[in-house]
Amino acid sequence: MSKRVKIKHLIESGQSGEKTTVSGWVRTFRGNRFVILNDGSCLASLQVVVDFDSMDENILKQITTGAAISVSGEIVESQGRGQRIEMLAEEITIHGVSDPDKYPLQPKKHSLEFLREIAHLRFRTNTFGAVFRIRHAAAYAIHKFFNDRGFYYMHSPILTGSDAEGAGEMFQVTTLPLNDVPKTEDGEVDFKKDFFDKPTNLTVSGQLEAELAALALSEVYTFGPTFRAENSNTSRHLAEFWMIEPEVAFCDLNDNMDLAEDMLKYIIKYVIEHNKEDLEFLDNRLKDEEKSKPQNERSPMALIEKLEFCLENDFERVTYTEAIRILMNSKPNKKKKFQFVIEEWGADLQSEHERFLVEKHFKKPVILYDYPKDIKSFYMRMNDDGKTVGAMDILFPGIGEIIGGSQREERYDVLVSRMKEMNIPEDEMSWYLDTRRFGTCPHAGFGLGFERMILFVTGMANIRDVIPFPRYPGSAEF
Repeated sequence: MSKRVKIKHLIESGQSGEKTTVSGWVRTFRGNRFVILNDGSCLASLQVVVDFDSMDENILKQITTGAAISVSGEIVESQGRGQRIEMLAEEITIHGVSDPDKYPLQPKKHSLEFLREIAHLRFRTNTFGAVFRIRHAAAYAIHKFFNDRGFYYMHSPILTGSDAEGAGEMFQVTTLPLNDVPKTEDGEVDFKKDFFDKPTNLTVSGQLEAELAALALSEVYTFGPTFRAENSNTSRHLAEFWMIEPEVAFCDLNDNMDLAEDMLKYIIKYVIEHNKEDLEFLDNRLKDEEKSKPQNERSPMALIEKLEFCLENDFERVTYTEAIRILMNSKPNKKKKFQFVIEEWGADLQSEHERFLVEKHFKKPVILYDYPKDIKSFYMRMNDDGKTVGAMDILFPGIGEIIGGSQREERYDVLVSRMKEMNIPEDEMSWYLDTRRFGTCPHAGFGLGFERMILFVTGMANIRDVIPFPRYPGSAEF
């Protein structure tokens, strides 16, 4: 057999008259004549025409749905509709057989719930092939965006002794024997006998460590796994997910908003330019789903239209105070149509409020900023009014918040005061406070939940469908 060529390259070239080899997994084998072969390199499959009379019958019996094979033959112009080229098979090698009666991915439509149960095989479907090719493109676009701007990629720790968010929803890591946990004289767990001599957790954020690097290298970003032990089974929560967290020295809140908007538009544009076929497939899939929904539950925009909408519009920048005024005076709020009615300044906005601002009121992406200090983290910079902090959230259509960030509190005395106010022990955060003692400067950053971004650009409805192996309460398969 000649050297293998990816199906994507064959289809892109569209050239006939060449002899080559392709390898992949059989989608269907119709009438013992037409093999539909896909290798994951693109959405499209290659039709392989088999001459039944010239092939070994034992080989033909093993060409079943799900089997892994290699085929050598000539590329010719297709006689059928739907493809420009096809292959005339001359030699077939069976790499892995598949029992057609037990293979769960039969050539029919499967529900996403069913595919979630066989996540180890769902990569072979058109839907998940498209999703994970887009996920790759978006990850590459993020690295390219920051690299081209002179940022340095930092690997923040996965194991940590700090709780960056102060929420306490962390997975604890220990080597202590759980059936005989050592105790102190006071009856507390004796962490001095643990591996790290102290309580240790899986990280919820790389932000605090990224700040340390930014206050020497000026512009850095992290892109790694983070963990939340939140017992939530919603379509937007995972116990393990990936975060992108840039931190920039000598940067204020306005600079931060500019950077975040530029990054989001860059990712969207990159995916549109490099994953057109996958996006069109997902767009058509969503349009078919929308037809079965009641009129009032249908999405106001198709997938590609929604992505272009975000590229074509400058994001509206609105203070939290102005947003609260708009929401309190809105019809859904006055008629108590919101599940969470806004009654006063200081309320923590929910997804329904965020989507109203984006989809109904401003009809464009929105950046909310200057939030009440009481609903935000200790490290956010206190504004001169004494009641708000320099925080910002970016809201997108169909999803609500996609980015959260802030200008960080660089003033030592103010930061210590906020930590006391929120019961965060100074001794455990002395390394963080050192950056405010020695050469402090204004700096800012934000966090983008990568799966939220993929949810948006693919149009998928459940966050468990945009990460290869989802972790959530009661599930840690593979």
